[in-house]
Amino acid sequence: MRRAIPIILTDDERSELTTLARSRTTAARRVMRAQIVLLAADGAENQTIAAELGVAIGTVRTWRNRFATERLPGIQHEKPGRGRKGSKRRHWARTIVDVTLHTTPANATHGSQRMLADHLGIDKSMVERVWKQPKLQPHRVKTFKRSRDKQFVEKRIDVVGLYLRPPEHALVLCADEKSQIQALDRTQPGLPLKKGRCGTMTHDYKRNGTTTLFAALEVASGRVISDCQPRHRHQEWLKFLKLVDARTPPELDLHLIVDNYSTHKHPRVRRWLAKHPRFHMHFIPTSSSWLNRVERWFREITTKRIRRGSFPSVPHLEKAINDFIAAHNQDPRPLVWTADLKDILPKIVRAHAALDTVKNQ
Repeated sequence: MRRAIPIILTDDERSELTTLARSRTTAARRVMRAQIVLLAADGAENQTIAAELGVAIGTVRTWRNRFATERLPGIQHEKPGRGRKGSKRRHWARTIVDVTLHTTPANATHGSQRMLADHLGIDKSMVERVWKQPKLQPHRVKTFKRSRDKQFVEKRIDVVGLYLRPPEHALVLCADEKSQIQALDRTQPGLPLKKGRCGTMTHDYKRNGTTTLFAALEVASGRVISDCQPRHRHQEWLKFLKLVDARTPPELDLHLIVDNYSTHKHPRVRRWLAKHPRFHMHFIPTSSSWLNRVERWFREITTKRIRRGSFPSVPHLEKAINDFIAAHNQDPRPLVWTADLKDILPKIVRAHAALDTVKNQ
């Protein structure tokens, strides 16, 4: 009788196999293989393992030998060509994909696995397997908006040029306002994070007022100049421009990248800018906020400090914002622009062509 191959596990292998053997979401065949290896590592014979797990002794021998030669990867994946061929799935795959891509239910905006399975008279699990390979996800959608600015190309070259080749003796700043930030106070305290459970917060809240955050991100350093104000009219924008003027070296020109909000083009703002020639305004194309890097920083402060915070008043909210910015400015890290000009326009052209095709159908 051939002697069974001894199995010796490293600490990492034993930990991973133990997790796999106890899993309730992993495929049963992989759980069984992990159990075989663990019992073998504890010194059990093949016959004992087969009797305990209720499998054939040949199965125990196969996976014991496979682990001895290939370690963990050997038991986690079947070899190519093994297993029963899914003839029924091949028959239905094209139909499932075509119906998913080209039809919608009469009473819904998108289909689901169960709805499509009921419609075709097949099992839900088959729809799930067919959708998995080409990554069909009807339940998901991404938002977008293409720019219709007639000067899109010129403005894009102007803004990206400032990122890639900033002028000498000047500062490039991305400026904008994050308006109507709500001071939301949760109605009950949330539970803290613990092992096996995420933190919690109530779905309802009490509104305690709003504030508007004006911010200018220095491209070269990543430092942020900011101010919180109750409104976001041209008066507040002018006040913020004066703050930027006071907090930057007077010998440097200032190139501000801003959006097309009417406040930034108000006659009083234009007159003030004419009296301060070191300010140079660069407007991004309409519907192209992705070109203004301060928007990316706004997302940082929203996700890290505002969204999950609880604020009993506007002053508490503004203090939290100012504390976050102060900590950011102690170790600022600029967001480096990596997209090349020649790569952006072809994507825009493809987007226009695709949308025109859908529109004309």
